[in-house]
Amino acid sequence: MSQRWTVYLGGEIHSDWRDRIRSGAEAAGLPVDFVAPVTDHDSSDCCGVAILGEEESSFWTDHKGASVNAIRTRTFIQRADVVVIRFGEKYRQWNAAFDAGQAAAMGKPLIILHPEEHDHALKEVDAAAQAVARQPEQVVSLLRYAIEGSLG
Repeated sequence: MSQRWTVYLGGEIHSDWRDRIRSGAEAAGLPVDFVAPVTDHDSSDCCGVAILGEEESSFWTDHKGASVNAIRTRTFIQRADVVVIRFGEKYRQWNAAFDAGQAAAMGKPLIILHPEEHDHALKEVDAAAQAVARQPEQVVSLLRYAIEGSLG
């Protein structure tokens, strides 16, 4: 049996892409453990003030939340064997770009997942990645190949 791999699934939280990757990896029998940031939007936004106390300014509320979330995010990216970052069709996803940059700076193998219409906007992020996928199922195939050396 192969060693277990840890895969960080970061980025967009408004679609089922994580579930599609998880179920595809399970169906393929891949030895993978998945980790992710907090994907409940309200919890992620409010964690800092909920734990550390209210702030008068939305800037400091956001700052506290980002700092608290960074404990989880940074730890999971550091421990990951592979990092997958998804950029979705809507919303500006600055956090996803930051996570991709951190993963690249740490030398982590990086898979970027986004639709073709984001190619130009994400050209620098894509250039730092080892692969750019369009569909979650392609990510599963990439993981299978990396782990097993198999095309399917």
